[in-house]
Amino acid sequence: MSRPLTVIGFLGSTLDAAKFGPSRWQKWRPSVGICMHEDLRVDRFVLLHGERHGRLAEQVVEDIRTVSPETTVEQRTLGFTNPWDFEEVYGKLLDFARAFPFEPEREDYLIHITTGTHVIQICLFLLTEARFLPGRLLQTQPARGEGLNPAGEWSSIDLDLSRYDSIATRFAAAAAEGSSFLKSGIETRNAAFNRMVDEIERVALRSRAPLLLMGPTGAGKSHLARRVYELKRLKHQVAGPFVEVNCATLRGEGAMSALFGHRKGAFTGAVSDRPGLLRAADTGMLFLDEIGELGLDEQAMILRAIEDKRFLPVGSDKEVASDFQLIAGTNRDLGAAVAKGAFRDDLYARLNLWTFTLPGLSARREDIEPNLDYELDRHAQRDGQRVTFNKEARARYLAFATGPEAPWPGNFRDLGASVTRMATLAPSARIDQDTVEQEITRLRRLWAPAATDDGLAALLTPDALDTLDPFERVQLAEVVRVCRACRSLSEAGRLLFSASRTRRTSSNDADRLRKYLQRFGLEWAVLAGA
Repeated sequence: MSRPLTVIGFLGSTLDAAKFGPSRWQKWRPSVGICMHEDLRVDRFVLLHGERHGRLAEQVVEDIRTVSPETTVEQRTLGFTNPWDFEEVYGKLLDFARAFPFEPEREDYLIHITTGTHVIQICLFLLTEARFLPGRLLQTQPARGEGLNPAGEWSSIDLDLSRYDSIATRFAAAAAEGSSFLKSGIETRNAAFNRMVDEIERVALRSRAPLLLMGPTGAGKSHLARRVYELKRLKHQVAGPFVEVNCATLRGEGAMSALFGHRKGAFTGAVSDRPGLLRAADTGMLFLDEIGELGLDEQAMILRAIEDKRFLPVGSDKEVASDFQLIAGTNRDLGAAVAKGAFRDDLYARLNLWTFTLPGLSARREDIEPNLDYELDRHAQRDGQRVTFNKEARARYLAFATGPEAPWPGNFRDLGASVTRMATLAPSARIDQDTVEQEITRLRRLWAPAATDDGLAALLTPDALDTLDPFERVQLAEVVRVCRACRSLSEAGRLLFSASRTRRTSSNDADRLRKYLQRFGLEWAVLAGA
């Protein structure tokens, strides 16, 4: 036996209206027509209507009883001050939904969305999609073709899109396209990075809240911020420009003027009004790179601009408005900066809702190969010449680039510069092994100065460093370097103990390395994260 069916719908003040008399049966009236179908048995009809339409509601109720005596009709009056006010309509319908005694385990529900104002129809759709109304949508329309049919036609929609294979496939493809867009179409292989980009794509399209991109210089923060802007513009979520600001280049009064603008005569040299970068980003997106370099006064004004969309230009007593979306970037630990008093805790709290840390290139070595192809494509677009590797040269370069010998301190900037040099020097637009060997030699020389700083000062306290002999310091620095270049503790152990492990009957390189690090109070997770 089928379960009872309840229809919930609004009285149509126009579509359901008709002169009283036999002629009303010559017209399609949606609420009455629902109950005239042989293939749709309605056990209960909850008829919603406004206070001014009580008489029409009584007529419709009486006609429903005439055509479908088995249908119980319940009238519910919902008084709207303005049925076109989205906030009021949604609020009152939500209150109705929460108070209604739904029993989805016992009966089925159809939510009629043909009648009522467009605002009412949209709100019913949203509440059904959110499962506040636990049913399917019901659509009705006049019968097609010739001949009188006051019942019209009906169809139902289940908003569980997973049941519609073609729609689900298109949604999945669209989601993958958005993620690929942020990655510039690069088929990256690092699982953690791919998950992060998928989350950024969802947040960017569903929220206007600020994004905070953290990571070392050259990790791609600026590039990703621009791609987020281009994605939102493609989806018609921003209309204005993308304005990028390197906060590290802003100092003193000039920082205030550059960001917030100034009035003519505000200070010496202010010979004309200046709108400022925040106003330039109105209706668009503002990317504040290296936001940790801003002074505390600028931070306070940025916070006000984020929250109120208003701020004071330098030398002005009148506020201006700018409605922009913000992405901030930094290679600093802002939490540590807050603890030192160098960064405002209220601004950090505002930025820290959506924080994403971009890993450096040395932590994404499996992504070097697809990014290598991307850089070659960029070179072709920029210089108008397609350059390729021969097989042996490509294998040699990737072996070096993905190995522990390549620290990539400049991250993707280093990689882009390296590819540009090889593409420029390649004979006959073909990068051969000689070109690769020359580039490897050049990279080793460029990176050599960085090797003089062993990086231990960032890991150990001054007292701990003082206890190290020069020999121990060199050894520990090499261990740290190898750990940071490897994907796992076991891989680092195998590389460090490759000779001695052949002379042991049993080996646990990871445990041996872990114990060595513990002597200095270091943990693998800390080094890998760095």
